Amino acid sequence: MSFALMIESLVAILLLVTIGYCVILNARLKRLKADEQALKATISELITATEIAGRAVAGLKATAQDADRTLGDRLRAPPRRRQRCPRTGPIRRRWRRPPRPLPSARAGAPANAPPVSPHDPSAA
Repeated sequence: MSFALMIESLVAILLLVTIGYCVILNARLKRLKADEQALKATISELITATEIAGRAVAGLKATAQDADRTLGDRLRAPPRRRQRCPRTGPIRRRWRRPPRPLPSARAGAPANAPPVSPHDPSAA
């Protein structure tokens, strides 16, 4: 074999190795670009979520300030009078009254006796 043929064979082998490596690099670059697109979409969603969260935090701050202001006004205001129920009087008084015992639960009444009306004169 001549010296020129060996050099040309070596160059041809190196070119084949270079072409193979370029194919591998091309595949990696395609995956990298696909990952870049996915990363851009993720970053876009993150930015949107951050803006929404910022607006929500601002709304919560405004609500907290309003609640603080309202509570402060209530604490500084003089105490209110008790509410009255138009039909029964003070609401608390209505619930503090003990319930009336049933007529059949009175002492001495048999368990199967008919109920006695408190307005019945013959019951006494």
